[in-house]
Amino acid sequence: MSDRLEVKAGGDLLPFLIAELNNWSRKKIKQRLQGGCVMVNGNPILRHDHLLVTGDKVEVTAVEKRRQVAKGHLEVLYSDREIIAVNKPEGLLSVASSRENRDHALFILRNQLSRPRRPVKLWPVNRLDRDTSGVLLFATSHDMREAVAALWDKAEKTYLAVVEGCPTLEEGTIDQPLRMDHEEYRMHVGPHEQAKRAVTHYKCVRTTENRSLVELKLETGRQHQLRAHMAWLGHAIVGDKRYGNDGPRMGLHALRLTIIHPNSGKRLLFDAPPPENFMALLR
Repeated sequence: MSDRLEVKAGGDLLPFLIAELNNWSRKKIKQRLQGGCVMVNGNPILRHDHLLVTGDKVEVTAVEKRRQVAKGHLEVLYSDREIIAVNKPEGLLSVASSRENRDHALFILRNQLSRPRRPVKLWPVNRLDRDTSGVLLFATSHDMREAVAALWDKAEKTYLAVVEGCPTLEEGTIDQPLRMDHEEYRMHVGPHEQAKRAVTHYKCVRTTENRSLVELKLETGRQHQLRAHMAWLGHAIVGDKRYGNDGPRMGLHALRLTIIHPNSGKRLLFDAPPPENFMALLR
C-alpha cells in the first residue's frame, strides 16, 4: 500500500509528513524518508528539509512493494517500442564479460521480454559497474541506441553514494582529469598527457557519525569517474575495494537518468529509489 498526499501549503517535507501521517511514529516516517520511499511529483526525495510548494503530489510507498521483483527478472521502470529502462541490482553485470556468460542484465531482460517465436533484441545505451545498482537503459534497435547516444551530452545523470567521513564543503565540484591504468585497472587522478577531462558535482544529503550520503551529478562520464573522484577527495565510496575498502556492497546507486527521446523530442525521466541494503550502509 502507499499513501498519496497533496500539499495545501508550502513548507519543509518532514513536518508535512508528520502532520499528514499523524497515526505514524516519527521514527517510521524518517525510515521511509531515508529509505527512498518518499516521492514528490514522482521523484524520490531523501532530504527532510526538501521545500514543498502548494500543489505538490507526495507519495509514501512501502519498501517491500517497490523491491519485490521475481527471481530472474528485472524491475522495468519505463518501456516503449524503442527504449526500456530497468533497475539493475548490485552484483549483476550490465552486459556479458564473455560469450559464455549469461549472468548479466542484457541476457535476463531479453529472456524476460521475449515470447515464443518473438525474440526481443536489445542494445545497451549505458553501463553500470557490477556492484553499482540503479537505472540502466536499453534500446530496441541499433539505430535507436546510436540516436540516444548522439544526444547523450544533454542527458542528466544523478547518483547517490555512501562515502567514508564527511566532506569539508557541503557541496562542490571536482574538476580533475582521469587516466586509466590498464595494468592495475584503476583510474589515476590528476594532470597527465594521457588524462581526459572529468567533472563531478557533489552535494551532501545526510551525514552520520562516520559516513555521508552524497548526491553526485556527472558532467562527464569517464569510467570509474565517481569512484576515483570521491577517493581523490578523501572520501572513498563505502565498499569500493578498488579505491577504498571492501564491504557488504558498494555504496553507489544510479538514482536518476533524464534523456531526450530522439523521436518525440520529449524529456524522459527514469528514477530508481535506492534499495534497503544501500541505505543500510549509513547505519
